[in-house]
Amino acid sequence: MKIALIGNQNCGKTTLFNRLTGENAHVGNFPGVTVEGKVGMVKGEKNAFIADLPGIYSLRPYSAEEIVSRDYIINEKPDVLLNIVDATNLERNLYLTVQLMEMQVPMVVALNMMDEVRAGGGSIDLDVLSKGIGVPVVPISAAKNEGISELIEVTLEAAKAKQLPAVRDLCEKGPVHRCIHSLSHMVEDHADRVGISSRFATMKLIEGDMEFIERLGLSQNEIESAEHLVWEMESEGGLDRNAALAKMRYDFIEKVCAGAVKKKGESPEHKRSVKIDRILTNKYLAIPIFLLILMSVFYLTFNVIGAFLSDLLAAGVDILIEKADAALTAYGINPVVHSLVIDGVFAGIGSVLSFLPIIVVLFFFLSMLEDTGYMARVSFVMDKLLRSIGLSGRSFVPMILGFGCSVPAVMATRTLSSERDRKMTMLLIPYMSCSAKIPIYAVFAAAFFPKYSAVVMMSMYVIGMAVGVLAAIIMNKFAFKGTSAPFVMELPNYRLPTAKTTLRMMWDKAKSFMEKAFTVIFAASLLIWFFTSFDLKLNFTPDNSASILALVAKAVEPVFAPLGFGDYRAVIALVSGFSAKEAVVSTLGVLLGASSSELPAALSALFTPVSAFSFLIFNLLYTPCVATVATYRKEMNSHLKAFGVALLQCAVAWLVAFAVYRFGILIVG
Repeated sequence: MKIALIGNQNCGKTTLFNRLTGENAHVGNFPGVTVEGKVGMVKGEKNAFIADLPGIYSLRPYSAEEIVSRDYIINEKPDVLLNIVDATNLERNLYLTVQLMEMQVPMVVALNMMDEVRAGGGSIDLDVLSKGIGVPVVPISAAKNEGISELIEVTLEAAKAKQLPAVRDLCEKGPVHRCIHSLSHMVEDHADRVGISSRFATMKLIEGDMEFIERLGLSQNEIESAEHLVWEMESEGGLDRNAALAKMRYDFIEKVCAGAVKKKGESPEHKRSVKIDRILTNKYLAIPIFLLILMSVFYLTFNVIGAFLSDLLAAGVDILIEKADAALTAYGINPVVHSLVIDGVFAGIGSVLSFLPIIVVLFFFLSMLEDTGYMARVSFVMDKLLRSIGLSGRSFVPMILGFGCSVPAVMATRTLSSERDRKMTMLLIPYMSCSAKIPIYAVFAAAFFPKYSAVVMMSMYVIGMAVGVLAAIIMNKFAFKGTSAPFVMELPNYRLPTAKTTLRMMWDKAKSFMEKAFTVIFAASLLIWFFTSFDLKLNFTPDNSASILALVAKAVEPVFAPLGFGDYRAVIALVSGFSAKEAVVSTLGVLLGASSSELPAALSALFTPVSAFSFLIFNLLYTPCVATVATYRKEMNSHLKAFGVALLQCAVAWLVAFAVYRFGILIVG
């Protein structure tokens, strides 16, 4: 049995999906968090699968997420639609419900956040609402796990009974009514042939949706007749086709709500949110507050909590390395194997593993901000700023995701309705510093800027965003001329973050980091050890300056010498960073033969404070990793374009690092 979970953004859809399946789907309070549909089995039901479709406001194909949801219903033919509706915004949420009714698929409405309606003194007559829209309605609170078992029962019954929406006509007279009925008879046979309802096909025909007109296979005479009927409807009603359909739907919704909503009150959550927003979304205070919050998160992460835990773990790793080194020495193992284990495995993975607490603590704070609903406010506040560089606030969502990982961030650009905005945003994401670069920042800040580590960390994020803004201005003027698409979003009420969601996000990040440490970084460390431990004749050499990789790296040293880090070991670290940015630190650990605690001191042999900052800038801006390049290739459907993007990022990184290094030399000599 297939169940399709569908609803507006920020209506609690993904939370309900987690309740129904028990899966660890990510929960967020900003649009675009669910880019692709997720599928899971309903708890306690062996043969019932539920698909979590992207959050949408309508079935008009303005964006990729709307197309994904619409096509899933048409092509996959689910047994029942589970439409989740925000009870605190009933009129707006029911617009999608009405469109789903037109598809004539069995449906159940889950009326979410009923606890907030009651807390505000409001009430909804469920029987009147159910009779008005012609589908079963079940009151729930997904966040509090209320009404879920009843919802599952009603949904399965509707699927088994193939219970179609009872209401078909939204209006009983007028030009829109006559146009719909005339066209319904015309397209009925065509709709049956392609397996969609005649009502939905009629709506697509009135909207002028060419994709559906071609799918229906209408003759030229039928298309011309349809256009004439639509023209008559527009002339008589005084509204264009889309406005006429929207008015018909909203008139129906208002009529239903007038009878069902007995008392409409403002919830305490909404009252509290309005008061908080007077400060956090203030015209003058919003951006300074956001930067202050970001700075506080970095300070607590890198100077207080995260740094303390990281030092503890680093000490533990060092003790483990010492014990292993002593045991291998006492055993008298082969020097090559000894070097492989200590310099390759332990030095490589150990140097990265000690930064796990920093990453977990950082994402603890980011999860808190997201779960409260604050990140949605940031998108709203940034809309005006982004429009000045040719984008909309919706582009800020993928950019925010870019601070976690560039791969899902690039994929999240699918939610942008404008192809122009999508391409521009995709090219800007690498300038948002991903979490994989945190170990690089942390070790260099500890080595060269111990008193100002939080400031250095903050500067990486600010510089990355500044370069992104400059790149956007240039692209908007020369490569992607035009205006950004309109941005519509709902600001959810502020809510206390849940421990389950926060801990799950921390666990996901820790798990992802550990998997990468023991797969990609492990493999990269072994390769770096091999190519830096053997010469061209495959003789083991303790002097890595005579190794295979050193000879290759020395050939390209002149390229990086103007940036202040022409040493072959720095070059090798950058090359390994293409596999995963965390590998930069592990590679330096292998090349310098230093443990995680010794690495900051050992780096002084390769860098000065100015060249170290230049090195950080280059790592901030050059190609994130091979996985990101592969994602570009998939999203752009072109190997050449993906390679071009990677090359452009390296060029930008070189130019900015060069400017920073030369400016630093002028300042400090």
